Amino acid sequence: MASIQKRPDGRWRARYRDDAGKEHARHFARKVDGQRWLDEVTASVVTGQYVDPKAGKITLQAYAEHWREIQAHRPSTRDQVRRQFTLHVYPTLGTKPLSTIRPSDLKGLVANLSKTLAPATVTVIYRHLSAVFKAAVADRRIATSPCVGVSIPKPPKPRVVPVETAKVHELVAAFPERFRAMVTLAAGTGMRYSEVAGLTVDRVDFLRRKVSVDRQLVTLPGVVELGPPKTASSVRVVPLPKVVVDALAAHLAAFPAEPGGYVFTTPSGRPVRRSDFGEVWRPAVRAVGLEGFVFHGLRHYYASLLIRHGASVKTVQDRLGHKSAVETLDTYSHLWPDSDDQTREAVDLELGEVPADSLRTGDGAP
Repeated sequence: MASIQKRPDGRWRARYRDDAGKEHARHFARKVDGQRWLDEVTASVVTGQYVDPKAGKITLQAYAEHWREIQAHRPSTRDQVRRQFTLHVYPTLGTKPLSTIRPSDLKGLVANLSKTLAPATVTVIYRHLSAVFKAAVADRRIATSPCVGVSIPKPPKPRVVPVETAKVHELVAAFPERFRAMVTLAAGTGMRYSEVAGLTVDRVDFLRRKVSVDRQLVTLPGVVELGPPKTASSVRVVPLPKVVVDALAAHLAAFPAEPGGYVFTTPSGRPVRRSDFGEVWRPAVRAVGLEGFVFHGLRHYYASLLIRHGASVKTVQDRLGHKSAVETLDTYSHLWPDSDDQTREAVDLELGEVPADSLRTGDGAP
């Protein structure tokens, strides 16, 4: 029910009741403005887009924390969102009511973050923030998301340049014996660091020379535990080359583990956190002249070996646990052999020679 009445002071009072019976009113200098407002409200009710004006008074931080707690995120992702929002979003926009946040506010946030953070990090923060506003629209907290029309910096896609095999040998030799096999395993299987650190003895099949990758080490504040891999496609079985089998066997002979225990541990017997490994990784890469080289580079090295020895896109995708062949090609397409010579040869074989019948029936034939 809606109505508009003139007040004693000459202003017009427009009012309506929502579905819950709650009255909402605004005052206007002109009747036509009040009627336009009522018409807009009526249209939003009819189209199912009505939002209680007071629903958006909840602050961004309060709503985002509620959103974060009910998401089906992996523990590591949940912790990442918490840290990123706390450090980079809440100080600027956390106390603002949802309904007052405009696209210009988000553009300013992106611009400020881009001054100190990498484009990939800004993209991740903005993607999660956009999901918060999308949920707010679905919950009828706000009518539209302020994220519409906000552009974010596109992360550059650096071209993968695999490390040379000689340098991998040097890197392995530069490591302390306790962690040396971690490097060999990564270079010989393409496993991610969290998958290597989370490897347990029961996942290694020495007889069939295979390793099952179905878990990873998850590190959270005060918690180190095994969790699911990065994605569903990351679950895979990777063949173990002899050099890797020998390295793992030698490692377990020197540092025995229980059948279901971690293959790699610190001297105190606990799992190898990334921070623990960094203390031996950084001196080793400096010693062999690979300053700035990261553990993920061993994954690229493994992919380059497969490609160099004729592996198909599908094989490389399966070994690395990529979600699709598109992801594999986007990363490594430049490493596959150039097909220019093959296409030239294919055409020349078919069109390069003129059949004899064509010569006898060509121009000038009687």
